[in-house]
Amino acid sequence: MKEAHEIPIAEAGPIGIEQRGIDYIPSSERWAKPHNLFWMWSGALFNVEYLVYGAVLYGFGFTFLQALSIILIGNLSYVLLGLTSLQGPEAGTTTFTINRAPFGIQGSKLLAFFNWLTQVGFETEGVALIVLAALALSDKAGITHPSTGLKIAFIVAAGLIQLVLPLYGHEKIFKTLRVLFWPFLALFIVFAVLTVTKVKLYEVSHGASWQVYFEGLAFTISASGLGWTENGNDFSRYLPRNASKKATVLSVFLGSYIPSVALMVLGAAVATFVGSQNASITGMAHAFSGWFLWPYLLVAMVQLFAINSLDLYSSGVTLQALGLRLKRWQAVVLDTVICTSLAAYAIFASSFNNLLNEFILFIIVWVAPWTAIYLVDWLMRKMRYSPEDLQKTKGGLYFRGNGVHWPAIVAQIGGMIAALMALDAYPHYVSPISNLTTTKTSGGGADFSIFTGLIVGGLLYWLLARKGVKRENEALEAASKSGDVTTA
Repeated sequence: MKEAHEIPIAEAGPIGIEQRGIDYIPSSERWAKPHNLFWMWSGALFNVEYLVYGAVLYGFGFTFLQALSIILIGNLSYVLLGLTSLQGPEAGTTTFTINRAPFGIQGSKLLAFFNWLTQVGFETEGVALIVLAALALSDKAGITHPSTGLKIAFIVAAGLIQLVLPLYGHEKIFKTLRVLFWPFLALFIVFAVLTVTKVKLYEVSHGASWQVYFEGLAFTISASGLGWTENGNDFSRYLPRNASKKATVLSVFLGSYIPSVALMVLGAAVATFVGSQNASITGMAHAFSGWFLWPYLLVAMVQLFAINSLDLYSSGVTLQALGLRLKRWQAVVLDTVICTSLAAYAIFASSFNNLLNEFILFIIVWVAPWTAIYLVDWLMRKMRYSPEDLQKTKGGLYFRGNGVHWPAIVAQIGGMIAALMALDAYPHYVSPISNLTTTKTSGGGADFSIFTGLIVGGLLYWLLARKGVKRENEALEAASKSGDVTTA
């Protein structure tokens, strides 16, 4: 049986910069433990963005109790993030390298491209919000009409600062986010104390219809666990192969569920008196006295840099999975240039909000079926991969003659169509299924897109791929017994 070190691996990098991209992580470098994932995710998600999400949710017209129930239920989707963090320790590589198993070496590139667009979109949003926070601080300092030059300076500075942590890589991200967890928690506590006496929990007495309830649920699921499933294995791959699956899922779930729920509940509570129209990073400042604005915005900027680091790290390794011959650090630099340029457009173009809304709809449509296919494939493979074949760009167990596994492509397309058929984006688009639930007063209908995408994508893949995957399992088992397969 071959040893893991026979798989090609990257050389160590200079001055602490991580060189490992999608290459196999040998067991000697698997330094992480499940509890490290708890600190990483909690450090990233104790973030002002989730305050805003809670305020936006309250703006749907819910009572506070309705919003609370949606937050508690919708964030349970972080279980999906926990489950999509279990393949990395087995395969020793990143999400969209593992994705070659269900989609094929060539077929996976289409999904990797979708993911790259998604990560860059979130990075752009993060950098733009950082610059807006900096402009708010400059306004407090007396610069009420910032020049174009100052805006460009803020944009460039944000891009350069954002580059550092993803460039140094995996271990530095883990350690930094663990340290940042405590000041983030302190800010949350101070914010909660300053706002608790102003909360008006019964301001909206009429509540919202069940159709709107499902829209709010879809929004929350997308903003929480489902929206992070593509990132899970990029950070769990440094766990040893024998790491406890139960501990891994629990660590990821608790590290993400607790801060997301706490911040979204606080955001919804703050919206009861500042109004959902102020659901922005600077708008939330209406909740407290002026003296707190400086520390609030400064910490918020650090939080945004932190959460953006995860997106930049993942987008860099996704570029490699697309087949670009770039080292990981080169991919990070390229992505930073792209997202900083797009952030400049966001700051200067008034149409950016419309583009952002369309971007969010794009995420819902492709991520739900992909997540189901990815997990169904993993289960059908009995949670086992051939790390050596995942690293190949031609030939091997996952090439299947032409590099495309058509059952997964068909299931993905079917799942995306099913999501579109149940998507409600009123007034821009109301799907046929959502249209059946509309009323004279609601305008739009219920949004079932996440559920239809998950169910149809996963079920179609199981029906189309189960026989072929069974044969691949048998081939992998035979190769393992003969000693021709690499093991972790």
